[in-house]
Amino acid sequence: MSGWTESRHRSPVRLIALTFALSVPFWLAGAVTGRLSQTLPVSALMACCPLLAAVLLIRRHEPRGAVKRLLRRVVDWRAAPRTGRWSALAIALPLGVMAGSYAVTVLLGRSLPEPRVSPIEVPLLFAVFLVAAACEEAGWTAYATDPLSTRWSLPVTGVILGVTWAVWHLIPYAQAGHGPLWIAGQCLYTVALRVVIVWLYLRSASVLTAVVCHAASNVGWSLFPDHGSHYDPVVAGGIATGVALLVVMVRRCGRRGRRIGRVRVPGGPCPGA
Repeated sequence: MSGWTESRHRSPVRLIALTFALSVPFWLAGAVTGRLSQTLPVSALMACCPLLAAVLLIRRHEPRGAVKRLLRRVVDWRAAPRTGRWSALAIALPLGVMAGSYAVTVLLGRSLPEPRVSPIEVPLLFAVFLVAAACEEAGWTAYATDPLSTRWSLPVTGVILGVTWAVWHLIPYAQAGHGPLWIAGQCLYTVALRVVIVWLYLRSASVLTAVVCHAASNVGWSLFPDHGSHYDPVVAGGIATGVALLVVMVRRCGRRGRRIGRVRVPGGPCPGA
């Protein structure tokens, strides 16, 4: 309960501003150095900045022990009784989007090399991306989502954080050599994914669920042929937007169901669905 009380007094605006400020050295490094891999620029190391921003703000504005409580929320499997089930869904949704986008790309007749994935590659990628996602979600979810969701609805909270998340990535996208259409599609995907992450977090009450979803998304595009080089974010963004709209409708149906009399009607029809 103390973590929730603390979060209500936190400023997402301060977190966003400090995260962007801390990212500037990484953007500059990306401009003068090479890439970490075929698809990742050096500026991708800015993933640590939301965590650093959250820790600095908490140490400055909150009582002792608040940093430890925030970090515990990021890695605590016991945060909610149904965390395991929600984590499974957090993996299935982004991987399903990526599988769907791969299928659509094939149906469009585009030439794709055969996927070649070694047995050890998937768990290794997931472990690496899990660490990066934990650093980001310590800021975007553990610090910023609760104060936003107490004031705004799920879709608005997701779009606010999603647009921020997308703008924050613009420089790394450009430094990776992507064109305007690719970047626009990836921004659409990023906003849609954030809506899904906010939904998963609010349903599970587990920051770790958000971390898992974020990591699974990165694993998904990395598994496209040649480690993501043939990934098309325009296709993925369209599919992810459909998923985001679906989870928002599910949320609204659930809320309407609870307002029918004093008893929720499980599985009841959702007007307009």
